[in-house]
Amino acid sequence: MNIRPLGNSDLNITPIGFGAWALGGPWQFGWGPQEDQDSITALHRALELGVNWIDTAPAYGLGHSEEVVARALADWGGPRPYIFTKCGIIWDAQRKVDYSLREASVRRECEESLRRLKVEAIDLYQIHWPADDLAETEEGWRTLAALQKEGKVRWIGTSNFSREELERVQSIAPVTSLQPPYSLINRSVEAEQLRWCEANHVGVVVYSPMGSGLLTGAMTKERVANLPPDDWRRNNADFQEPKLSGNLALAERLRVVAERHGRTPGQAAIAWTLRLPVITGAIVGARNAKQVEGVMGAGDWRLTPEEVAEVEG
Repeated sequence: MNIRPLGNSDLNITPIGFGAWALGGPWQFGWGPQEDQDSITALHRALELGVNWIDTAPAYGLGHSEEVVARALADWGGPRPYIFTKCGIIWDAQRKVDYSLREASVRRECEESLRRLKVEAIDLYQIHWPADDLAETEEGWRTLAALQKEGKVRWIGTSNFSREELERVQSIAPVTSLQPPYSLINRSVEAEQLRWCEANHVGVVVYSPMGSGLLTGAMTKERVANLPPDDWRRNNADFQEPKLSGNLALAERLRVVAERHGRTPGQAAIAWTLRLPVITGAIVGARNAKQVEGVMGAGDWRLTPEEVAEVEG
């Protein structure tokens, strides 16, 4: 795959990165059961196909995703990929999830991620979600900037930030990247965040480019109805009527375009997000090697303007 610089950093990343959410297995916002060996095989296959970065977070499986990433890389004989992880979502001994961007908490999270990932420095450290209190978000960002100066993280980024929040933290320390949700079924960041990032030369790595599975072509109403009880998608509005039928119709339009090129609907969904120059890369999750092979090829595919108009309807 081609590589592109991420914002103001020296990280040159492939247009697709491996998303490690599902690797965490069951937790409050998880995707249900997941075999670790399937996760490791999937990650290895993505790296074999040229992907050079992994996006994870402590929250994914409450530490388990980071541990699985470390296990996979210990067995990987090729070039070391970049590792992106996050801070802000914490939990207690009873696995009750909470949130904090206070300095002591962020520093503790960073040390725990370094330990779980078995690395000396994190390539990109991101605030997972801004705090309700803007002052607390600023405290967290100042802490990330200090960790960067100390060499524990190489670059610092944001996730799920509004334009106002981006502007506030940018005044404290340079923002390397924004990680927002972005897909055919969620275009809310186009009007403000993407324009701000483009004007300020901030990199963008989008998550859920396939709408959490809705745009892969493999999702049906029957499959949605039979999702595991601990799969967060069961209670998400995009997976319920009246939105579900419209989202599946989008997937069908993607299928029509993809089949002309011998591609998959998921690849078309990813290629649609990568059509914008402001987007540096897309995070693509996979639970096994077969899923990896079905989507990672989107990194070298560009839709024509006519195809973009067709899938948008």
